[in-house]
Amino acid sequence: MSDVIRFTNGYLALPDGQCVRADLYISTSTGQIISGQSSFFTSNLSPSRTIDLDGNILSPGLIDVQINGAYGIDFSELELDTEDGGEGKYIAGLEEVARRLVETGTTSFVPTIITQKEELYSKLLRLLRPRSPANAAHILGYHAEGPFLHPARRGAHSETLLMTAESAPPIATFDRVYGRDGLDQEGVKIITLAPDVRGVMGCVEELTRRGVTVSIGHSDASLEVANEAMNKGARMITHLFNAMPPIHHRDPGVIGLLGSPNQRPYFGIIVDGLHSHPNTVRIAYAACKEGCVLVTDAQSPMDPNLPDGVHDWREGIKFRKEGYKVLIEGTTTLAGSCCPLYECVSNLSKFASIPITEALLAATLRPAQLLGGEISKRKGQLREGFDADLCVVDWEGKVRSTWVGAKEVWRDGKIGQGDYLGDKPKPRKVNGNGLVNGH
Repeated sequence: MSDVIRFTNGYLALPDGQCVRADLYISTSTGQIISGQSSFFTSNLSPSRTIDLDGNILSPGLIDVQINGAYGIDFSELELDTEDGGEGKYIAGLEEVARRLVETGTTSFVPTIITQKEELYSKLLRLLRPRSPANAAHILGYHAEGPFLHPARRGAHSETLLMTAESAPPIATFDRVYGRDGLDQEGVKIITLAPDVRGVMGCVEELTRRGVTVSIGHSDASLEVANEAMNKGARMITHLFNAMPPIHHRDPGVIGLLGSPNQRPYFGIIVDGLHSHPNTVRIAYAACKEGCVLVTDAQSPMDPNLPDGVHDWREGIKFRKEGYKVLIEGTTTLAGSCCPLYECVSNLSKFASIPITEALLAATLRPAQLLGGEISKRKGQLREGFDADLCVVDWEGKVRSTWVGAKEVWRDGKIGQGDYLGDKPKPRKVNGNGLVNGH
């Protein structure tokens, strides 16, 4: 019996931001996208199942490179006073988030931990090695946000836990905090740091050599300092506009990297309509769209079933949820978001006045390119040999179905016999090449 599944009667999201009306073939045995020509015409393998996309868009699965938790789970919390040091409960929570995230079209994510007590890092990072739970999003590795952050730009991070890197050599401090194994382990490794903190700049080159994606964030750096960090290997800015100086016409600071004539960074941006005004999103995208990476920066309250109000968060801290806004109780300080990634895609489309298929690149192709290595060779594009991690979205960006490894793991709405994914679409204007140019 054939292991081939065919998607038809829809539009494929292309790496250039356009889309084409065409079929896509995947293999359930390899979990990858395959050539329809070789499987159907050359090997004479008829699809075992045909999925009618009903005019919707087939996209690579969404990738979130900064997510602190969701569905009541906080990736920064580890209950040490249990028999196994909290490991079993932690992994169970991590995998529960992975199973639920597919509801948002997210098929891969990088769990993010905020500034911690020094002794917790080596324990947490070991638990954040790559894993792929059944019927769930892939866990790619870790994103450690802190503790090498500037106190003046700490945001919700505890000032008492922030650190400098003044040992000799400075990288020894990173080895001690994260654990040498943590810095060398397999999988995605992102560290958000402030290069203007004492000793940190001297570590950027070595971290990059060891496979760490260095991201500038929670920093008070001038453009000159930020440029130096980029020259030493930094590749990303963490949640652009947040926890950094506002742009100034004589010293644009970290934000000024978006206008660099030579090397421009990737930048994470939370397009929830709260962290950044639509106009600033539009400015950033126009300046450096090829570097735009949508992130949720989601916290544990990202759960559609959680009511607005005050909730317990971390030890001694409560948060107040107001729609997609999460504030530290008693303050006006934003503490991450609870906006799902597909909503950020939809917002980017509206704010930047771009087609939804172009906005999808900021949650698929570009995060894969940012992470590089095997991730960029396997995820983020609808190409033969790439992982069949997919999501079906309508023209407003709502997720209708999610696939991981060529297996459908979630779907929305009334589906009938399993091949129906939505209402009849409005007609689309298609040019002579079968490409949709607008939205």
